[in-house]
Amino acid sequence: MAFAQDMLNAKCLLEEKGYRVVLPEGTDEYCKGKLKKLANGWGTVEGAKRKIDNDLIKKHYNEIKDGDAILVINKSKNGIKNYIGGNSFLEMGFAYILNKKIYTLNDLPDSLPIFYQELIAMQPISLRGDLNKIKNG
Repeated sequence: MAFAQDMLNAKCLLEEKGYRVVLPEGTDEYCKGKLKKLANGWGTVEGAKRKIDNDLIKKHYNEIKDGDAILVINKSKNGIKNYIGGNSFLEMGFAYILNKKIYTLNDLPDSLPIFYQELIAMQPISLRGDLNKIKNG
């Protein structure tokens, strides 16, 4: 949850504009230090265990299904400009299949060739860093 604080900031801004915003479970706790990041990151066992025990993937799918759009906070990470990780890619796929709008905070990361074409095919709307570009309808 590399961009957890950015997600909270976006939530506040969007709620001020009248939007209802749902964040991934644990975002607040992670920012407050209640969920600790392991020395090696979340790790495959820790991350998978938490997702399985709390059925987080299905819960988040249902939240996407009940919403109008998703916003992917894609900023630089691990030397990759506008990084989109596995969870965000999965959420974008859910939104695409459910015919929901997909917004990305920044342009797509062209340095992720493994799924760059799929990202393009989902036709996300890049906000180019400006959350005010999100419009109703």
